[in-house]
Amino acid sequence: MLTHEQMIGKMLKNPAVRAEYERIEREEMPMLDAILKARTEAGLTQAQVAERMGTKAPAIARLESALVTGKPSPSVSTLQKYAAALGKRLEVRFV
Repeated sequence: MLTHEQMIGKMLKNPAVRAEYERIEREEMPMLDAILKARTEAGLTQAQVAERMGTKAPAIARLESALVTGKPSPSVSTLQKYAAALGKRLEVRFV
């Protein structure tokens, strides 16, 4: 029986798995971290954000998990609504 860490180490030896892991860490996690931090700072639950957006909590859970998987990627319009529900505004930059 492998420990969790051993299993991850074994999986990351696969070049395709490692490439996807690195892509997620580089491209997806910063956005998810920013969104979760903003929601936490606003003191809101997924259900409260959903109510403010006029949707249901499972939709917010899917939106937040989609930021990790990239499938499906939330639209800019949806991210703008999410930001507005937190009392924020969405800013997209190329740096």
